[in-house]
Amino acid sequence: MKHSRIAITLSAVCLLLTLTLVGCGSGNSALNPKFQPQVSNQPDNFQFQTTGVSKVTQTLHYTWKNSGASASINQACAITAGTAAVTLRDSTNAVMYSGDLKANGTFASSAGVTGDWSIDVVLTNVNGTLNFRVQKL
Repeated sequence: MKHSRIAITLSAVCLLLTLTLVGCGSGNSALNPKFQPQVSNQPDNFQFQTTGVSKVTQTLHYTWKNSGASASINQACAITAGTAAVTLRDSTNAVMYSGDLKANGTFASSAGVTGDWSIDVVLTNVNGTLNFRVQKL
């Protein structure tokens, strides 16, 4: 009888831990996106990549440190459906660059103010592969 109580108690604790871990999946979309992008957010160098995106509608927001006044944006995406855009704002919240991620190539931002820039990725019913890099100029 004592062993069955211990087994029931251990089962209840395991169930509680499992439910707690499952519940950790909700929250801020920038921290828990609906897909699994690989993001490297280093001062003066930001990279975003993900493959196998399927019907994702979401807005992601990142704060990026830019010690320069402008940035280079390199886009290499293969989007088969939906729309995807990236917008960069300098530390005064002025738009320095806004572009459709279907347009591949290297683009330059406007000149702005150094400091904490924001990078917003807006996805609407997107399918495909997303890959872009933002670097200090």
